[in-house]
Amino acid sequence: MEYKLLIALLIPLLGTIGVMYKGDNENLREGISCVSSLLLLCVVGSIVPQVLGGKTLTLQMFTILPGVTVTLRADAMSMIFALVASSLWTIAVFYSMGYMRGLNEHAQTRFNACFALAIFGAIGVAFSDNLFTMYLFYEIVSICTYPLVAHHQDEEGYNGARKYIVYLTTTAKAFLLPAMILIYVLTGTLDFASNAHSGIFPAGVSNVLVTMLYIFCLFGFAKNGVMPFHHWLPGAMVAPTPVSALLHAVAVVKVGVFCTTRVMLYTFGTDTMHALNLGIPTAYFVSFTVLVASIIALSKDNLKARLAYSTVSQLSYIILGVALLTDPGIQGGLIHIVNHAFSKITLFFCAGAIYVATHKKYISEMEGLGKTMPFTFAAFGIASLSMIGAPPVAGFITKWNLLIGSVEAHQLGILLILIASTMLNAAYFAPITYKAFFGKRPEGEPFTGIKEAPLSMLIPILIACTISVLLGIFPNFMLQFVKAVTG
Repeated sequence: MEYKLLIALLIPLLGTIGVMYKGDNENLREGISCVSSLLLLCVVGSIVPQVLGGKTLTLQMFTILPGVTVTLRADAMSMIFALVASSLWTIAVFYSMGYMRGLNEHAQTRFNACFALAIFGAIGVAFSDNLFTMYLFYEIVSICTYPLVAHHQDEEGYNGARKYIVYLTTTAKAFLLPAMILIYVLTGTLDFASNAHSGIFPAGVSNVLVTMLYIFCLFGFAKNGVMPFHHWLPGAMVAPTPVSALLHAVAVVKVGVFCTTRVMLYTFGTDTMHALNLGIPTAYFVSFTVLVASIIALSKDNLKARLAYSTVSQLSYIILGVALLTDPGIQGGLIHIVNHAFSKITLFFCAGAIYVATHKKYISEMEGLGKTMPFTFAAFGIASLSMIGAPPVAGFITKWNLLIGSVEAHQLGILLILIASTMLNAAYFAPITYKAFFGKRPEGEPFTGIKEAPLSMLIPILIACTISVLLGIFPNFMLQFVKAVTG
């Protein structure tokens, strides 16, 4: 069964080659992307029964040094991210088709090829068996998404892309690379532990050194959006909306938080984090990002900018939950990788649909627009409820577990921060939907009937929105993987 890991890795890579080879035929090019995404979803799905049965699949490909290999591994935690990346790629491919054609965007072959390469990197990260393999694919994601951020090839696009690549590669080289070398020197291996508790550090290693390495890893994975290394994320909003969705939901930021939490649990382990008191200080540190990013989001009139700062805030929920080091907290954090992905991609898809249908991108211009685009704004409202944490949408499961986790950790401060954050979420999301449905349309823009974005965009929006609701009503499938991590 281990060969399936290699197949899953090769599918988006072969899809990239196919897209580039047939780039002059847009129907065939996008057909290759669609088929590749569906094949990847099927292959990843076929691994689920083995992992749920308690098996861990590993496949070693190359040996670099003793204890340093390029090895793939499928366990409960890797399946969380692999399922998210593969399923959302399928939805995003169809949406991107409608968006890019609807705006008659240039360089669509390059766009589709880089998109597939980003998924290749994301799947590599998901199935990494050690820190070296993870670092390798982490950097692949950074490089492959640079052309996507710079897609418009104007001054704004190049500036955003420059900030994007400088932040992500500099932090990885300055913090993560030295940390990997020191971890290898101290332990003789970069392999992840077999469980989330023990970690890989032997007894007798300096506590100060381990703490320093932990901090380096937290900042080295700057895709996690933790302040102060978050500025690349709002700057990358110059990219087309499908790229924004890729950055915020499918691959980039999820790579960041997945890598961060994977290292927290499987390199350091909950026992080491308890012993060195690393958990609760981390939770309070990322709480600053949770609150401040939400406050900044309130001030943004540009819809994508507001969603970008919402992402910065929401990502830190994942790290906060794991840092609580209680089972409900860890489960709430990890399940938010899934819940945030489907809800946030819905929100960005809606932003793109609004722009394609009306060319509006500022919230102040959207009053009364819900009458013209009822399905789009209904989906936006439902996905907003998930971000707020209201039942029955997926985000409720996250907030419920995080609140219980903070109580079990005896952290009243974290509990209050989560409540304050929820109120801020409501403050910057609820007015958008309210104004869209109950606001007055500007004079000179009378209601002329429903004018939604093309069906190739609307259908993926409704699918992603429906999945967000189903994940809230029937959370047990994904919770099986999350509970296996803490078990």
